[in-house]
Amino acid sequence: MEEKKRLPEAELAVMRAIWTHDGEVARSDIESALSAHHWTANTINTYLTRLCEKGYLSVRREGRGNLYTALVDREAYLKYDSQETLARLYGGSVKRFVAALCAEKPLEQSEIDELRRYLDELSR
Repeated sequence: MEEKKRLPEAELAVMRAIWTHDGEVARSDIESALSAHHWTANTINTYLTRLCEKGYLSVRREGRGNLYTALVDREAYLKYDSQETLARLYGGSVKRFVAALCAEKPLEQSEIDELRRYLDELSR
């Protein structure tokens, strides 16, 4: 992913709403997907405008409304955000990250087995 910045939670919520659709998304569909947030139309518009300015979305006018398209796909953003979080909070140490995950509640044996299988795949 080219040089983008981590998204604030509210903007990430808007992107998640858009990622649930393929291709162009009407503003009404975005508002519907975000209804649990109880944001005003102006608030949603502000987030959409910011995401366009940051290069995460493109917008196309159609009739009296706008259609939005994600320019960054979900998987690319999650990969970027995960790496950024790992570096920022744990100095890039996967071991410290896993230790933090297990500090409050130990991993289930099935989770350990799944992690071990994944690490075995990586080492091949």
